Amino acid sequence: MAGEMAQGDHTDQDLELSIVIPCLNEAETLATCIDKANGFLLSSRVAGEVLVADNGSSDGSRDIAVAHGARVVDVPVRGYGSALLGGIAAARGRFVVMADGDDSYDFTALQPFVDKLREGYELVMGNRFLGGVQPGAMPWLHRYLGNPVLSFLGRLFFRSPVGDFHCGLRAFERAAMQRLDLRTTGMEFASEMVVKATLHGLRMTEVPTVLRPDGRSAGPKLRTWRDGWRHLRFLLLFSPRWLFLYPGVMLTVIGLLLGGWLLPGPRRVGSVTLDVHTLLFATMALLIGFQMIGFALFTKVFAIGAGLLPEDRRVASFSKRVSLETGLTVGGLLVVAGLAGAFYAVGLWEQVSFGNLEPSSMLRLVIPAVTACTLGVEVVLASLFLSVLNLRRR
Repeated sequence: MAGEMAQGDHTDQDLELSIVIPCLNEAETLATCIDKANGFLLSSRVAGEVLVADNGSSDGSRDIAVAHGARVVDVPVRGYGSALLGGIAAARGRFVVMADGDDSYDFTALQPFVDKLREGYELVMGNRFLGGVQPGAMPWLHRYLGNPVLSFLGRLFFRSPVGDFHCGLRAFERAAMQRLDLRTTGMEFASEMVVKATLHGLRMTEVPTVLRPDGRSAGPKLRTWRDGWRHLRFLLLFSPRWLFLYPGVMLTVIGLLLGGWLLPGPRRVGSVTLDVHTLLFATMALLIGFQMIGFALFTKVFAIGAGLLPEDRRVASFSKRVSLETGLTVGGLLVVAGLAGAFYAVGLWEQVSFGNLEPSSMLRLVIPAVTACTLGVEVVLASLFLSVLNLRRR
């Protein structure tokens, strides 16, 4: 068989390349993909193998793969990411090329990927926007909205050099990829690979790749809104800065500036008068913003401790400089300041025999006092929780 001819003269230790194809009921196109992959190995004289990661096919795909010379590994846990994780773990080559089994990518055009890997790149991404998308190969919504927007967010959030986050044809050094500890099991696996490779400083490049209409009669398995949301959710959850920190800083600054502007007295903006009611909303923005900043720190520390994100020198430096005792002291001082303001307000109330007070002037005293007490308690609780998160790391 073609696959046996490509591999027969080599031991597992000699294999340079494993071509991994995730498979779930790809009987219509799988044989074509395997034959092309084996043909590439023969014509390029690359010592390699074709490996099909079968994800529970019921249409005979497994038998087709064996008949055409591919090695098959069964991956019982369903999902695109699960299939690829199983295939990568079973691969025997130093390098791995992964591509979908729907014949939308040309398995005979893998030489540029192998060349880049030999040059020392650890992740080589296909880029369909540079290589070309043939008519009918990608839905309009994916081509002009989904992929460009998600790829832009990936570059913005993580400063990744990749222009096409979701290209299904990519190659990498197997050992380097296994160090990333990839975990997602669904379509967001494509984003996780690029994000973690960027965060861990892997050497990356791109190769122009042509996307053709797939050969299946049933059409693509990708679910536009569900899978798009899973990619977006992953990007947000893996970027505490954009999910929590930046919005939190913005709200905190708005709350401080607006509150400080309104604290002395009412302000007029054109025909509109802003008073204590607006001051109350400014306080709300300040409190929510502070909580979001805290969540950004908690998320970062937890993700680093769990091995989801690499070590961050800024977080380590902050943890060393700001101790539990510092947080307790700052929080305690804020609570004391808030209580002092509250007692002063009660004293003013006593001067009128606990009768009616002028609401606007009293609220300008009570709102800052309540805010200081609330922030103080939040600082204390945040300091305690952060210390709990740091226990494992220490």
